Amino acid sequence: MLIDPRKKQIFEEICAAQDLTPSQVVRQLIREYIIEHAGSRELPSWLLKAASKKPAPR
Repeated sequence: MLIDPRKKQIFEEICAAQDLTPSQVVRQLIREYIIEHAGSRELPSWLLKAASKKPAPR
């Protein structure tokens, strides 16, 4: 995945300020995106359960 270096730096700073790793935040964003745009697709319960939890600060 290509990310503009300036945006990546800002993203990493915001993640650090929230005591989260960028990977934690990206995984949560992906889960939320899948659920929001899945349409009528049936999603596994583990995905719905994981998306209901926000990443816990480290």
